[in-house]
Amino acid sequence: MNTDLIQQPFIKKFPGDFSGNPMQRNTPKVLFATISPAGFENPVLIAFNHQLSEEIGLGKFENKDLNFLAATKLPQNIHTYATAYAGHQFGNWAGQLGDGRAILAGEITDSEGRKTELQWKGAGATPYSRHADGRAVLRSSVREYLMSEAMYHLNVPTTRALSLVFTGEDVVRDMMYNGNPQKEKGAVVMRTAESFLRFGHFELLSAQREYTLLQQLADFTIEHYFPEITSAGTDKYKDFFKRISERTADLMVEWLRVGFVHGVMNTDNMSVLGLTIDYGPYSMLDEYDLNFTPNTTDLPGRRYAFGQQGQIAQWNLWQLANALFPLINDEKFLEDALNGYGDYFWATHDRMLCKKFGFDTLMEGDDEFFTNWQGLMHELQLDYTLFFSRLENIGGDSVTATQEAFESVSYTMLNEEKLSKLNHFLRAYQERFSKNTISRTESISMMKSVNPKFILRNYLLYECIEEINQGKTDLLEKLTIALENPYEERYAELCVKRPSGYDDVSGCSMLSCSS
Repeated sequence: MNTDLIQQPFIKKFPGDFSGNPMQRNTPKVLFATISPAGFENPVLIAFNHQLSEEIGLGKFENKDLNFLAATKLPQNIHTYATAYAGHQFGNWAGQLGDGRAILAGEITDSEGRKTELQWKGAGATPYSRHADGRAVLRSSVREYLMSEAMYHLNVPTTRALSLVFTGEDVVRDMMYNGNPQKEKGAVVMRTAESFLRFGHFELLSAQREYTLLQQLADFTIEHYFPEITSAGTDKYKDFFKRISERTADLMVEWLRVGFVHGVMNTDNMSVLGLTIDYGPYSMLDEYDLNFTPNTTDLPGRRYAFGQQGQIAQWNLWQLANALFPLINDEKFLEDALNGYGDYFWATHDRMLCKKFGFDTLMEGDDEFFTNWQGLMHELQLDYTLFFSRLENIGGDSVTATQEAFESVSYTMLNEEKLSKLNHFLRAYQERFSKNTISRTESISMMKSVNPKFILRNYLLYECIEEINQGKTDLLEKLTIALENPYEERYAELCVKRPSGYDDVSGCSMLSCSS
């Protein structure tokens, strides 16, 4: 791997704390603090993303590269740092936060000008660790490594994962916050993104009334990541906010398309580039449930439930609007832009649902159809992903649902009454499908392009983590192949609903923020 290509334009551009002091503290008037990773004496490589390494310009892996992937004995050209940001957590202002478990190596620019930041997660404490150790456990590291890549191959905007490494250390964590801490194996993930800039970076500067620095950060972000913005003056920052709003709405619709629930949509976990960032207590939907949250910390309010994500994204954009107000200084514009988010989100959402059902365009009456479908999914506890696989097989044909065909996608017993309701819906679906202006073949092809056959369910991650803890990687390798081909059924045994034996197992449905 050619680590000589890594540069640090961010720390050359902005004021920072160059003391290298890891003591956890406030760092006013700066955007980052330099910090050295902990360093690990006995790292062991678990997984490496060869394709990604080639794509971003690092090249092929060699044994000597393990130290870099473990943030140990780094090349002299790499000056590591953590960034400062703020945020609203569960709706409340939390003040300064920052990269508490993440340390940046810098960025690579490829021959076509595409930028990629490199960041370790779990490499040690930073000034922003908030009384924690900055380490990560294997459990959470495997989940981030696999799920970020799964989302990428599902065509959902996301950070990505380059490597997964055992640190050789044990880390103590209280997984369920119930006063029962346990030793777990430590790990480091190296993750990549065009940028890791968050809503919270702008919130911090605005809260500190560092308006000149706020403008410099906005200008830097626009110049590097929004080349389509060519306006000047306050119009530039208006266009900036509009683009962030659109990217955020697009991301929420993509989450809803594949059934992803983030679990912790705090403003500090929101990317200004519209990327899925920070994989903590997330989950893919098993049974369809708009009120499902995978995060034990989110109970009982379910602020970040599956069906709330679009609305919460709008709330988070309100906070970003407040942060950018000193640059925009136009209340009416921001109010209109935020109200427009709802219109844009729902129009995009409904077009997405049309594609999932194989409809070529949105028609009058589709709102009622979608509402009826949601009610059916809830009542029959149908698996979100597998339901659409069954629907593709029907494809508008006149088919009567049988108990055998649909019990394999339901988490409840389908009695005669429920089968009757399902058949009533399927007849309505067949009637609506017949109104398409494209062929059945084209409709089915469209459905197959947006409805995955394989999703990375929590119980599969649980099994994979258990195997890796035992020194086995067979399931890791199989899941990697499956997630790289999510619109195909590479392994039929992985394309099934969650087994009932995992219904109440911690880590298979509900998780904590330490997950």
